Amino acid sequence: MNVIQTAIPDVLMIDPVVKADERGFFVEVWQEERYRSAGIELRFVQDNHSRSGRGTLRGLHYQIQHAQGKLVRVAAGEVFDVAVDLRRSSPTFGRWVSAVLSGENHRQLWVPPGLAHGFYVMSESADLLYKCTDPYAPQWDRTLKWDDPDVGVEWPLAGGAPLLSPKDQAGVPLRDAEVYP
Repeated sequence: MNVIQTAIPDVLMIDPVVKADERGFFVEVWQEERYRSAGIELRFVQDNHSRSGRGTLRGLHYQIQHAQGKLVRVAAGEVFDVAVDLRRSSPTFGRWVSAVLSGENHRQLWVPPGLAHGFYVMSESADLLYKCTDPYAPQWDRTLKWDDPDVGVEWPLAGGAPLLSPKDQAGVPLRDAEVYP
């Protein structure tokens, strides 16, 4: 696999080896020792699968306690995936990185604990799968405002405003958000 550093050094983009022929393809999406040698050393405890329609924006989500690291990939469709650094002590605090993840490119994004995560669906629908390092804890769940101008994520919106849940509509700007030390 090819591991690519991003502008936030702890966020990694991973291009796994895809073996394809006339029958289809095979890709190894997780192998503990290989990912550990790439710097992903945390234990995964939960797997999630999300299906969303075109124009849906989910995020930017994080847990202020029991922070989750996430290894994100798309099995079908295409998303614009985003991570925002919420670690006040980090030199990249408040900065964001993105990657286009799709069922075609098989790319993965490692979003370590301490970052908010979100995505925007660019295809008719998308199935996003992600491994988490800590279980979901609703009492610690927080949402950073997806369009906070102080963060400045450049979402590739098509056709107007994104489809948002009430939770995502109520996200708070970075200046008011609970963040990590």
